[in-house]
Amino acid sequence: MSNRLADCRLFFQEFRRNFHSTGAVMPSGQRLARTIAHYVDHRTDDRPKRILEVGPGTGAVTRHIIRRMHPADRLELVEINEHFVERLQDRFRNDPEFRAVSPRAAVHCTRIENLQTDAPYDVIISGLPMNNFAVEEVVTILSILRRLTAERATLTFFQYIGIRRVKAAISGRGERARLRGIDQVLGDLLRLHEFRRDWVWSNVPPAWVHHLHFGTGEVD
Repeated sequence: MSNRLADCRLFFQEFRRNFHSTGAVMPSGQRLARTIAHYVDHRTDDRPKRILEVGPGTGAVTRHIIRRMHPADRLELVEINEHFVERLQDRFRNDPEFRAVSPRAAVHCTRIENLQTDAPYDVIISGLPMNNFAVEEVVTILSILRRLTAERATLTFFQYIGIRRVKAAISGRGERARLRGIDQVLGDLLRLHEFRRDWVWSNVPPAWVHHLHFGTGEVD
């Protein structure tokens, strides 16, 4: 419990200081984190998976990813916030669950646009606050995530239910136009590539979890 409270304090602090890149006042709840990590252990063969989590924050979803990893899977985390990176690195040193996979994990303190990698990923999980970005940034990020996906890979991200609608109702013309643009970009993406959507009503606030597949095969 003390770790959860410490994470909540850190999230709120970073939300106030870096709203553009944080986008939430607290870490994802347990039910939401489990739902986001669902496809980590979904596989049709015994090949090790390369897993990428973008915007892991303090590691609420990361913990559930780790619990679903197979022994040879590898995990990479991309986080721009230095304070969150410090918390993650501390977890990989001292938290038993994190420490168990530390030889197969790496934390990159960088933007996803600057990630250097020599192979695509089988599972990509994004916690980036898309609603905080310019439309052009959202398009760029989604393009990069798609480029990083391997054949039959899954991309999972979540959105808080109704947030864009609420923000648009209290915003000026320019902000409403930005939010409409994001809504259109994400809507087009989901219509083409979403194969499953989960509703997590127990989270604060409630959230949709979107699972996407860019390959030609089906995912159950």
